[in-house]
Amino acid sequence: MTKSPINHQLLIKRSREVIADCALENGAIVAANTDKSYTPREAGNYRAVWPRDAAFVCIATKYLNLPIWEQYFSWLMSRPEDFKKDKKLYANYSTNGRIGSMGHAFQPDQMGTTLWAIHHVYQDDLKAANKYNELIELMADGIAESWGKTFFIPNTIDLWEDHNRKTSTKMENNFTYTLAACARGLLCANELFPNNFWKETAMQMLKEIDEAYHPKQGYFFRNQGKISDANIDSSLIGLVWPFKIYEADDERIVKTIAKIEEKLVIDGGVHRFENDYYDGEGTAWEGGGAWPILNFWLAIYWSLRQDKAKALTYYNWVLERLDKYDGYMPEQIFSDFRRGIYPLSWSHAMFIIASKHLGYIDG
Repeated sequence: MTKSPINHQLLIKRSREVIADCALENGAIVAANTDKSYTPREAGNYRAVWPRDAAFVCIATKYLNLPIWEQYFSWLMSRPEDFKKDKKLYANYSTNGRIGSMGHAFQPDQMGTTLWAIHHVYQDDLKAANKYNELIELMADGIAESWGKTFFIPNTIDLWEDHNRKTSTKMENNFTYTLAACARGLLCANELFPNNFWKETAMQMLKEIDEAYHPKQGYFFRNQGKISDANIDSSLIGLVWPFKIYEADDERIVKTIAKIEEKLVIDGGVHRFENDYYDGEGTAWEGGGAWPILNFWLAIYWSLRQDKAKALTYYNWVLERLDKYDGYMPEQIFSDFRRGIYPLSWSHAMFIIASKHLGYIDG
């Protein structure tokens, strides 16, 4: 493959355009704005709000000095169907707030990540977040009240949204990434305004995360319970960034990252988990590609380890393959003719965040 010259400032400018286009007039932040002419006809319709994606987009807009997060947090407070009643954010929503294609699928990491995002964008002046106290309280209570001291009482789905991998009360199991997002989110909420219930719940979750590390295998399991799921999962990078459960050089993390690189990095591209077939095209699922968000995630990890050369290897791998996607960041990168969904706001957001860590964005 011929490698294209990398123009970081052009890609940063293009990411700003895509992210701004995904921030709608009513405050919603969509995963992809299929109204735009640069969206290919073959792309799936991702013109919906996933709170997790939007949370990462909010962090990117902070770095881009593109203040759209306030409109989004206001949308989140007023629009999502059943949120105030259930104290839960579900999988995705139409732009007017109706529950979306996945129905009442409960992904608690979305609320944890949003709490972290609110704290992050207001970290220089936490009192400025007071206007969102009702939103913060609803999400933090929703997480804590759904927690049964060692596992979530409702069935949950993780960030990859595979309905066949739900947790269950029978198995008393948890997704490790979900626990990390929720524990950090609750600690962020507690810092914004103290609440012992939130803090105690976070401490219980941190204990369960520790239990998900298996010394014999030498890595964190992605799902721990009476019957555990030992498949390697790249989302466990989240234990370091953004959720800061462990330091980047913690021996358990170092071994887990080594397993991710051994099993899930294929020809330089980072895949989600072992035996992943989702490709975002059609219904056959001929096999998943590499996910740019994960390449950027590993780039962030290695930048925290002060290994810029290795960070750039993962970062540039994506940038060198964007001609196939008209210069935009896709959901997945394939080695064959498939292109999947592009541009994806989360991919552009993670590019911006990684660029910040690598020094391509000032401030």
